[in-house]
Amino acid sequence: MLDALHVAWSWLHQFEHYTLYLTLGWIGYLVWLGGWIVLQKRAPVATLGWLLGLAALPYIGFLIYFVLGPQRIKRQRLRRARSKVALPPAEGPIAAPEARELQRLARATTGLPVTTATVVRLLVDGGATYDALLADVRTARHQIHLEYYIYAADATGTVLRDALVERARNGVIVRLLLDAVGSSSCPRRFFAPLLAAGGEVAWFHPMRFGRIWKRPWLNLRSHRKIVVIDGNVAFTGGINVTDDENERLRSDAFRDLHVRLEGDCVRSLQQVFVEDWAYATGTRDFISSVATVMPPLQPGPIAAQVLTSGPDSPWEAIHRLHVGAIHSARQRVWLATPYFVPGAAAIMALSSAALAGLDVRLLVPKMSDSRLVTYAARSYFDDLMLAGVRIYEYGPRMLHTKAMLVDDDVAIIGTANFDARSFRLNFEVSMLFVDTTIAAELARLIEGEFASAPRVREHRAQPLWTVRLPEALARLLSPVL
Repeated sequence: MLDALHVAWSWLHQFEHYTLYLTLGWIGYLVWLGGWIVLQKRAPVATLGWLLGLAALPYIGFLIYFVLGPQRIKRQRLRRARSKVALPPAEGPIAAPEARELQRLARATTGLPVTTATVVRLLVDGGATYDALLADVRTARHQIHLEYYIYAADATGTVLRDALVERARNGVIVRLLLDAVGSSSCPRRFFAPLLAAGGEVAWFHPMRFGRIWKRPWLNLRSHRKIVVIDGNVAFTGGINVTDDENERLRSDAFRDLHVRLEGDCVRSLQQVFVEDWAYATGTRDFISSVATVMPPLQPGPIAAQVLTSGPDSPWEAIHRLHVGAIHSARQRVWLATPYFVPGAAAIMALSSAALAGLDVRLLVPKMSDSRLVTYAARSYFDDLMLAGVRIYEYGPRMLHTKAMLVDDDVAIIGTANFDARSFRLNFEVSMLFVDTTIAAELARLIEGEFASAPRVREHRAQPLWTVRLPEALARLLSPVL
């Protein structure tokens, strides 16, 4: 390597005024790439950060920006138009006055209507979730749609795959959409039995080798977990398909929360899957067949609204709904999240609620599966605790629950972490419930977690080298975590 650099340097010295040419090339590179970045009209701090980084790393910086830089996917208008033709929305009643603003905000930012559910079941941990999922899969008669971030070729993944194979052999249409990065450890041959049985498998944003002129979607992942069975039953939440989330197989499995749904809200989750499948595969002719198995509309007693967000929309809908819900709180805000790396708006909302005397609590893992994220999260603790936020660190298992409770009637449960990646880069899905029964059940669940979550004290030990410096450095990387 050193010999090659020496040869290149010697060759460069053969040209007169080579320093001038290098300088002009560097200036041209900055003007061209800087103009590209500035015209995207991003946040000033982010724009300046990229410009400084690109100036310090000529040409290499361009490669980094090309692969990991901010990107938008212009698919929203097309996808909404093409799916709603076959899947008309199910309109539900507007909730109580205090929640109407949240519901209107959700509809305006996602394009999905206020709907209802007839049955909502909270599923704690993988064991209960996989049991319920397998039971519904094995009774499917028409279609099974699945979308996951992580699908592992382990014991848990094999059991579900074999159940899908059995249904596909009996004429049930099975479509499985997996994120190409999250499920990268799962070999394609693992799904050969499903394909042989007539099932379909697609990959979200696979690496595009041989098309270097197109920006790769390496940084834009589908973090969604959606299952829709016969248009009647749906699942969503934080649980992937992996032994890492199956406490019956691993004592250190993640602590997590999932939701099983019945009712008109299933139609919205079906629409989200259809749009993602059409986008990933480039096909649309299947949409009309999906509509033929959708059950008739049947309003239920529970106000349930599907929330989606991703880099195909400028609104950061799930982020806005979290912040809006916090601002609407009158009594309490309880937030459980595995990755807590908040932006300025969220920090302001949480601290303002606490300063106003509300019961504001944050539940995070004592140590997440990313030490860097753990340090970044802790860097925000002091300011929040000073405002009156009570913070609890769950352990010894990794807390993976993503839920927020506001007052006695608003609950948000889904796939989105409380960080910039989930709010801006990932494709996410969550459920907004306006219902006192669901809120009470979530409150009991979170309150029970506090027993395994010691409270973080304001005057915690903070040695320079092991606490303060790592937290400060991790916080610098917060926008990209």
